[in-house]
Amino acid sequence: MKWITRERPKIDRLACPWLIKRFVDKNAEFIYAQYDQVLSLAESLGAIPFDITGAEYTHYEDLCTFDYILKKHKIEDPSLIIMASIVRAADTDRHDLAPQASGLWAISAGIAYNEPDDQILLEKGMVIYDGIYSWARHLQHIKHGQQPFENKLIEILKKFKEHEKNNQKIPDWVRELKEIIQDHIDTNLSLRELSKNLGISPSYLSRIFSKYFDNMSFGEYVRKQRIEKAKKLMHSPKNLPLTEIAILSGFSDQSHFSRIFKRETGLSPSDYRKKTPKR
Repeated sequence: MKWITRERPKIDRLACPWLIKRFVDKNAEFIYAQYDQVLSLAESLGAIPFDITGAEYTHYEDLCTFDYILKKHKIEDPSLIIMASIVRAADTDRHDLAPQASGLWAISAGIAYNEPDDQILLEKGMVIYDGIYSWARHLQHIKHGQQPFENKLIEILKKFKEHEKNNQKIPDWVRELKEIIQDHIDTNLSLRELSKNLGISPSYLSRIFSKYFDNMSFGEYVRKQRIEKAKKLMHSPKNLPLTEIAILSGFSDQSHFSRIFKRETGLSPSDYRKKTPKR
């Protein structure tokens, strides 16, 4: 069967072909196309589109396409469940969900940068995900051996880094980034686009972000700021409808807003508005 998705794959569009080839369709053929041509080509070629808006095989809520394939095809391999959390964390910039996510993103971004041919990139991706699967199945509880003196050195290094952190001046770009996020909280914020504006590597910004933003990932921090803006709007005497508050706070729709708001505060937006007085 032919499968088709967007060109220039990084995470989900390499992980999903690996999952499909290994566990769903061993004869699968994968096609990478321009974003605006994927669905039309899928129809003309009789291919299954994936990881693109409008396709069955795509993201749902906080889950990515890799998760959907597991659910759709009832794949319950425990090793793949572990892999799914890593892929999801890397693909959605939620590196707090899995410690391996930062490494997967760095490797994926690096090989995509070096290799312009998507089919060759896919071949390299297959090797990477074969390795991750073997780790998840056989090696995840094995740690690289360390001698006692190595542990001591690591302990000293941690103390040094903590000292360095406590005495380091906050860079100017941190203040600038906070202002950009605050001013554009109602837009579709992208860590990659923000890194361009700041002249900073996206992978570096992703790694260093939590150091200056209350130990939160980029996604967590943006959600917190959106929730705070929503709270202020709900306190406003204008009595704005929740749908408008959701849009003004940067949420895709009221359903998404309600779900995230309740998860963060323990109350639905309507209950929160009833229990807190207007300012």
